[in-house]
Amino acid sequence: MLKHSAAGFKLRSILSNIARIYTIALKHFQYLCNLSNFPFQKPKAMMTHIHPKLPMRDKAATLAYYIDQLGFSEFGSTDHADYLMVEKDGLQIHFFEFKSLDPKENYGQIYIRTQDIDQLYQDMLDNGVAIHPNGHLQTKPWGQREFALLDPDWNLLTFGQGL
Repeated sequence: MLKHSAAGFKLRSILSNIARIYTIALKHFQYLCNLSNFPFQKPKAMMTHIHPKLPMRDKAATLAYYIDQLGFSEFGSTDHADYLMVEKDGLQIHFFEFKSLDPKENYGQIYIRTQDIDQLYQDMLDNGVAIHPNGHLQTKPWGQREFALLDPDWNLLTFGQGL
């Protein structure tokens, strides 16, 4: 009987240690599964897009240029007289009203990448879009093929494709 008791004591001791190890392991597992503590989780606020905001003096003129000349379409809420959003091929450009803007002092500019710069350039020419005098299609030393144009408020739009 004494033997039995010693064996029972040893077994209870082993089971107690296993239970303690299990409890510790479970707490660690729960800690690691808690995404607020997990060090390899994806950031909660990831940046996904960038939409430039350019100045405009006249919403109707800007809208007509981007839709009729460049082939964009208006989207979003259109009932704001001082704000405009246009999009094309998944790209968005936003405009804010700046009635006193002097186009000669406007430094607004964006760079738009394309997959077929030659075709885009030809489409612009075919549609009668005025190309910037210094912005005709050319290969640049930095490994890009580019052209540029100015919108009605002299925002510089440069279109490019890597070589």
